[in-house]
Amino acid sequence: MTDQAPARQPTGDQPTVPLDARHVHAVRRHRAGARPDDEPTVVLDARRITGPRRSRRRLLPRPSWTLVVMVMVILAGLLFVEAYTNAAFVPDNRVKPGSQREVPSSVIGGGPIVNVSPEGRTQSHRLPARTVALTFDDGPDPRWTPEVLRVLDKYQVKGTFFVIGSQVVRNPDVTRRLVAEGHELGVHTFTHPDLAALPEWRRELEYAQTQLAVASTTGVRPSLLRFPYSSRADAYSDRDWPMLRQAGQLGYLTVVNDVDSRDWERPPVEEMVANATPAGTAGTVALWHDSGGDRSGTVAALDRYIPMMLERGYRFTTVSEGLNRTFAAAGVSGPVGGQTAAPLGERWRGHMLVGAVRVADGMFGVLGVFFLLVGVLTVGRALLLFVVAPRHARRRRRRDWSWGPPVTEPVSVIVPAYNEREGIAAAVRSLALGDHPGGIEVVVVDDGSTDGTADLVAALRLPNVRVVRKPNGGKPSALNTGVALARHDLIVMVDGDTIFEPDSVRRLVQPFADPRVGVVAGNVKVGNRRGLIAKWQHIEYVIGFNLDRRLYETLRCMPTVPGAIGAFRRQALEQAGGMPDDTLAEDTDVTIAIGRAGWHIVYEESARAWTEAPTTIGQLWKQRYRWSYGTMQAMWKHRRSVTQSGPSGRFGRRCLSFLTLFGVLLPLAAPVIDLLAVYGLVFLDRSDTVVAWLAMLALQFLTAVLAFRLDREKLGVLWVLPLQQFVYRQVMYLVLLQAVGTALTGGRLGWQKLRRTGGLRVTGQGATG
Repeated sequence: MTDQAPARQPTGDQPTVPLDARHVHAVRRHRAGARPDDEPTVVLDARRITGPRRSRRRLLPRPSWTLVVMVMVILAGLLFVEAYTNAAFVPDNRVKPGSQREVPSSVIGGGPIVNVSPEGRTQSHRLPARTVALTFDDGPDPRWTPEVLRVLDKYQVKGTFFVIGSQVVRNPDVTRRLVAEGHELGVHTFTHPDLAALPEWRRELEYAQTQLAVASTTGVRPSLLRFPYSSRADAYSDRDWPMLRQAGQLGYLTVVNDVDSRDWERPPVEEMVANATPAGTAGTVALWHDSGGDRSGTVAALDRYIPMMLERGYRFTTVSEGLNRTFAAAGVSGPVGGQTAAPLGERWRGHMLVGAVRVADGMFGVLGVFFLLVGVLTVGRALLLFVVAPRHARRRRRRDWSWGPPVTEPVSVIVPAYNEREGIAAAVRSLALGDHPGGIEVVVVDDGSTDGTADLVAALRLPNVRVVRKPNGGKPSALNTGVALARHDLIVMVDGDTIFEPDSVRRLVQPFADPRVGVVAGNVKVGNRRGLIAKWQHIEYVIGFNLDRRLYETLRCMPTVPGAIGAFRRQALEQAGGMPDDTLAEDTDVTIAIGRAGWHIVYEESARAWTEAPTTIGQLWKQRYRWSYGTMQAMWKHRRSVTQSGPSGRFGRRCLSFLTLFGVLLPLAAPVIDLLAVYGLVFLDRSDTVVAWLAMLALQFLTAVLAFRLDREKLGVLWVLPLQQFVYRQVMYLVLLQAVGTALTGGRLGWQKLRRTGGLRVTGQGATG
């Protein structure tokens, strides 16, 4: 695909000569092989030859970044919520206990329940003798919390569950069951951080978010709080004292424990039971866990511990119930602790928090699906290429391989040109001097250029080159004009910035020895490879274009014959209705149409054309934006072929399936790899993330080596492949996203002309630029 300017009305210095009888006769004589000496240059109104244009293009305003920015902001926000919910931003290693000078002795030597009043008065409480409060941290867990509840229900025991807010959001049914069955809830923060390492506002946020999650899920408001990584009252340090005071000011009772089963270490069941057994008849707050991994040992230990303690005369209560018994024994009236009904406003705020977390979780799940999809498609495509491409190359390189008898019919080469002053002379000269034995005529269709392109070609005075001047109408109009004026039935279409090797035309038309072949795709090479952007495109052309075409030919689903070098039978072109102008990817559009008509579309890798690739991100963006959008237009135009029978249906189903999977879905989903790689490096296990990313890079590198070997290219340029992952790929992602946005909003994109330098020259078997 080359770039052409929007159609314009002819200017005063480019007169349009109506196509009268004299011109019709001239066209017929040209097609018959005659060349009038007095008319080396033909000036035509192309509409008289190609007929009325089928559609009128509307120019799309400069691509807006609004959609891209919106998607990026939403993704970033949801990933932030996901990372925060998974405790990616918080410290999770508690510093060893330090000085206890600031902590009141009544707290250090007191019970496991601490209350600091807003005035700073401190109270410390224990449970009555022969009373056990079973407390469970880090839940609720969808697997193990129900198992713990089964044991508690077996012995008619109620427990106190210090829940993590993020777990409440993700396991609402289990949380509701806890409250419905009479168990008590306490706050264990939202993300389980080391609170002493957080500022005061973050600590309050951790408590408040957990309250909101509980309120949204159960409608209640807990009053108990347990710090993560806390243990016994005598372990409080100066780092903890500010947290105790803040908790009291917020209205919480802070709870630690008297005994710790240490089930988090997963010791034997007997050891857990022994760890949780108090000395003598002392009342105790026992610490267990209902989440955080395999808790089968905890469940088994509870099934022994509870009946053992009952036999010793202990009774089981919740923390608040046990505290109330303590107050009752001391003659203090009024309940403390417990849970109250959450205000309506708090419940609504909780619903919003829960909704945000669930949306983030859902988005992360979708990203996981896309990650799997990208992996399957990438590996599947690589396996197909590794199997099919070498077989295709080996078959073509056999000594007995041929398309059939040598094709020596004359060839017409059509060169549509709009403001190609920089490179048109070299391009036309390379075409006119080709070594095809049947002869080559070159028809340069100047599509209303304003830079003297036609004059440059005419000044070459090459005997087999004709110049046709026409008002600007777009590339399809120029091509159709050239086809109408071409004398021969084998037609090669070439972009105005492309240089052929001497044998390219001859090699390109050899597949027409097979009467089933209607179109031939040549091998497009990047000639200007000095810059980094050009090197990346060189790699892309070798891998993504030429290697894929071996696969597409084998599977008989070639979607695109490149505008830079493609050959057509006139009969196939006419059957497809000529070059269409209702999509921006006329080469893809016409290729699909010809394939649907039953013609074979093949790839001739030995016919090489050298093109000048864009050298700036801006120019590259314009080119790929149009390619992507035009391809989607062509896919939509031919969508009904997938339900048809016969050659149209067979080709349409294969071609559009491959284009959808590898041309749209894979590029759209591919950013997930990079997105999750960044997420993993920041928030997950870095070593696993690096290994996974390197594995994908290794697969791409192996694919590149295969492509370069088959195309007989030097491997040295592949050193830039890793760098390609950080800039070039991201640009391609954004281009496709912008094109999809344009398609979804119903916009139309006009032709965009790229700036050429004209520095491309073929030297021997290669090109420089």
